[in-house]
Amino acid sequence: MNAAGVYSAMAVYFILGTLVAWVSRKGMGKGMVQYFLANRAMDGVVAALSYSATTYSAFMMVGLAGLTYAGGVGALGFELIYLSGLVLVVFFGPRFWLVGKRYNYVTPTEMLGDRYQSKWVAVVTAVAACLFLIPYSAVQLMGIGYLMQGLSGGAIPFMTGLVIAVLLAVFWALIAGMRSVAWTDSLQALLMVVAATTVMLLVVYKGLGGFGNLFTLLERDYPKSLTVPGTGYFTWQTFLGLSLPWFFFSISNPQVSQRLYVPASLKQMRIMLVGFLIFGFIYTMVSVLWGFSARVLLPDLAKADLATPTLLALPIVPPLLGLVVMVGIVAAAISTIDSILLTLSSMVSRDIYHNLFPRAGEDTQLLVGKLCIPLLAVAAFLFARQQLGLIATLSVAASAGLLVMVPAIWGAFFWSRGTAAGAFASTLIGGVVSLYLQYTGWKPLGLWPGLWALGVSVAVFVAVSLATRPPVQRAAEFLGYLEEELGRHNAI
Repeated sequence: MNAAGVYSAMAVYFILGTLVAWVSRKGMGKGMVQYFLANRAMDGVVAALSYSATTYSAFMMVGLAGLTYAGGVGALGFELIYLSGLVLVVFFGPRFWLVGKRYNYVTPTEMLGDRYQSKWVAVVTAVAACLFLIPYSAVQLMGIGYLMQGLSGGAIPFMTGLVIAVLLAVFWALIAGMRSVAWTDSLQALLMVVAATTVMLLVVYKGLGGFGNLFTLLERDYPKSLTVPGTGYFTWQTFLGLSLPWFFFSISNPQVSQRLYVPASLKQMRIMLVGFLIFGFIYTMVSVLWGFSARVLLPDLAKADLATPTLLALPIVPPLLGLVVMVGIVAAAISTIDSILLTLSSMVSRDIYHNLFPRAGEDTQLLVGKLCIPLLAVAAFLFARQQLGLIATLSVAASAGLLVMVPAIWGAFFWSRGTAAGAFASTLIGGVVSLYLQYTGWKPLGLWPGLWALGVSVAVFVAVSLATRPPVQRAAEFLGYLEEELGRHNAI
């Protein structure tokens, strides 16, 4: 596929996305809640599509397909762990929504600071989110770079793809904040799942003679791809190390948990979750089957993450359809980057800047947040250009670091004895442990950094909380309000 075709498809995508983003500005008010949370009034269907596009990024059709190519069917089990982790949203989702509406929280870390009555809890958790989510944003940029490079046969350099992705993400995020991202997400989610499913079916039936023949060929030529640990990649330590951060993803990753503030009601939240589960299962199966197809048709790839772009460039895929899929994958990645940029910029302005400069008004906070968007995007770009490893494992490494916030989040909603010192220490110490283990590559007892980071954070949170004084009055008010409201709403 020539570079001109790829650039043309991206131009059409840019025009359509910009029109949708601009239309989304209609009726938009001023203020942090309007810009970062779409005024807490999002329809359940739009919320489901936006949640799906935000969650299922370049990781899926590039990263998960590459992981399936490299490690076999274990990748399916690993991704299904994420879907099963949505059971956490049943318990945490209504609580996030209720307290967000009651206390006008904009970010999940603002909620932690208020619940534990400590601005430093908000600051340290916001800093931790920035440290670990910038690499995750970089992963999305890498996916776009690999995709455009592979689809054009190398005519479009990897760096060019990164630059295009950064410019698109920043432009759309700035137009109308969450409203812009949610509306473009809806377009992008539909595009990515329809296009990916269509091409997967085309490749399987036209290139491989159907699903039966695909699995016959896998069983004959690559039998280890259908077993665990299979090729040797998915040992139990690897599977646990990859899966644990994914199970807690819906509450540990603030760009996802912040979405729990935006539905118009708990009924709309239910619609959001059901829609996401349906979308997620379809997209997971498509991505895994895509990886299996690449394993049979392209057995000697130098890099597993090139499975999807190389497959799209095969003659059996009509060029126009291949371009549509490329745009769908780019759309998924841009959606995730946009959501992360909005979340991190809201945290920097609300939880770091405002806590350090408490006299700053809401207009100033909003301005700081908008200024942070391009700065954070540049940081992600600088990380992405290093091309440090497999997209799937880099994604998990970023999420593994965010596990350090899980104990403080759990304590905020379920343990009145939790303290600010416990939340602060568990985030700080757990974060240092995670960074050290990931930087050095050390895996004590063969266990991955995420498991150690979570274990250390839990132990520190409990121990320090028991040794310090909790905010008794705030805990009683906070948890009492939740108990009363959950009983009245009957939760989800």
